[in-house]
Order: sequence, then C-alpha cells, then structure tokens
Amino acid sequence: MKRLITALTTAAVIATAALAMAANPAAPLSTPTLKKTIASNGKPTLVFFENPNGAPCRAQKALLNKLVEQRKENFNIASVSTLNQEDQKGFYDYGIRSLPTLVLVDKAGKISRVFSPGIQNTEVLSSALDGLK
Repeated sequence: MKRLITALTTAAVIATAALAMAANPAAPLSTPTLKKTIASNGKPTLVFFENPNGAPCRAQKALLNKLVEQRKENFNIASVSTLNQEDQKGFYDYGIRSLPTLVLVDKAGKISRVFSPGIQNTEVLSSALDGLK
C-alpha cells in the first residue's frame, strides 16, 4: 500500500511539472524571497525548494554553490525553505511535495522547467541554463 501511495504521489508531481512546463505560466511570487529574486535583475532564477536539515538538500546546495562559482553570477538562486514560515505559501503555489526540488524561471519570469525531485547535478543544471539563451 505504501508503494502504491508513493507511486501515485510521484505521478502527480510529474503530471504537475508537465502541466507547468506545457503552459509556461508566470512564476508565482508568493514569498518575499521570490519577489525580490525573480523580479530583481532580468537573470534566470533557479528556485530551490529545500529542507536545510535534510542530507539531500544539503548535497544539492553544495552543487548549487559549485555552479554559482562556475557561472560567475549568470543566474539567481532563490531558496524557499521549510524552516521559514514566510515560505510556506511558495511550496503550495508551486505544487512542491518532495525535496529537494528545483524550478527554473526564465528572464521574463516564466516557469521554464520543473526538475524532478531529487539531487540535480551541475551538468544538467548548466544545460538547462544554456537552453534559455
């Protein structure tokens, strides 16, 4: 039963991501961090939904830090944390149910890509950022 629930939840997350990508909707700006980061300077933004205490999220954060070093500020990172009360609406608005999850928002503030939950390597993220040009 537990496996069935997990499979259905995963399918729902994938369906939500596919819908978001197909419609290319505007990125919700439901938290102060998202408002500030996405609307700030016309750069693509990786929205990082995280639990700072979780090992997978800490591993993803380390990879994001490495990517920032490689990219020399060609994009923004907006962290949406389970520990920040102001961020809770962001999880709901983006339909995030599993962590870590990354969402790529283009320069115009539209959702470009919703990555599968889990750790994404720097090559995958670099390729997605390059695809926005």
